[in-house]
Amino acid sequence: MRSEDLLNQKRIRDFGIEIGNLKTGKLNAITDVAGVSVGHVTLSEGNMQTGVTAIIPHTGDLFHEKLIASSHVINGFGKTTGTIQLGELGTLETPIVLTNTLNVGTATNAVIDYMLEKNPEIGTTTGTVNAVIGECNDMFLNDVRARFVKEADVHKALNETSMEFEEGAVGAGRGMLCYSLKGGIGSASRVITATNVDYTIGVLVLSNFGMLSDLIIDGNPIGKKLKKKILQSLEEQDKGSVMIVVATDLPVSERQLNRILKRSVTGLSRTGSIITNGSGEIVLGFSTATKIPHMKPAQCLTIKTIHEEDIDQAFRAVGEATEEAVLNSMITAEVVVGRDGNSRPTLKNLLEKYDIIFSPR
Repeated sequence: MRSEDLLNQKRIRDFGIEIGNLKTGKLNAITDVAGVSVGHVTLSEGNMQTGVTAIIPHTGDLFHEKLIASSHVINGFGKTTGTIQLGELGTLETPIVLTNTLNVGTATNAVIDYMLEKNPEIGTTTGTVNAVIGECNDMFLNDVRARFVKEADVHKALNETSMEFEEGAVGAGRGMLCYSLKGGIGSASRVITATNVDYTIGVLVLSNFGMLSDLIIDGNPIGKKLKKKILQSLEEQDKGSVMIVVATDLPVSERQLNRILKRSVTGLSRTGSIITNGSGEIVLGFSTATKIPHMKPAQCLTIKTIHEEDIDQAFRAVGEATEEAVLNSMITAEVVVGRDGNSRPTLKNLLEKYDIIFSPR
């Protein structure tokens, strides 16, 4: 990612909006969790407005050093791979890849190839591998039937990750809408303290949900104000989705992590989401605090976990980070003209046009 792209992006805090009470990490992104990196491939030409976003959970060998992981379905109108095994075993052994709905199979094949290349013993002297893929439907701006994403695009995203990454209409977020405006990729993080140690909870969202009149920014019903100023025809039924990826270095069990993931819904709700019938809200999460060896060790595993009395901080953190990540996905997005000339305005342009909230700092 070019440094000028990142410098030119104004996030929600650059508009004077500070979400929640907790401190953010240095980058205010999922990559504040040490070892986590993110990569995008953006496909943008005419009816092709889509892409891939890859999240690498740690810098080591993921297959041999698995992470405690979990998933949670808020509303199940979505398509994923790998979540059944996450629920059964509570471990993550591959990167997480996000793309559009009809390219889930392509992404799965690519992640499997990526893991087979790195681990020649898979499927020969040991078991197979569980690829974790998530999606949202970008068919308004992208010709989703064309299935533009190829395995090479997924490999490129996996092999070109970094701590600093662009948000908005990039990667898997290229063709996504949020609250009837342009959506996409957004991220945020929070720092909490447990047993006198600081830990980070980072969130990345792929936002593609909501109706304009429901949009709330820091308790302010911005959507209603915007709705009165722009064409009524802009708003459509909420039939989108959101993928939420949560990373943390907090030492937790799979059960504790699952409890944390469930609280991401508070962040969605504070942006105005009512979790409609046709919207798929799916949360994936992992902790880097403990590595689970693939090969059986000679001794029993020792897994550190926080005390339950410390978990409320994590509940607050994941809600705040989810809320801010959704807003970042919208405020950083650019206008995209896609399939059949379809387009949506951006939150940034509308706020500046109607002078509804503070100007950028």
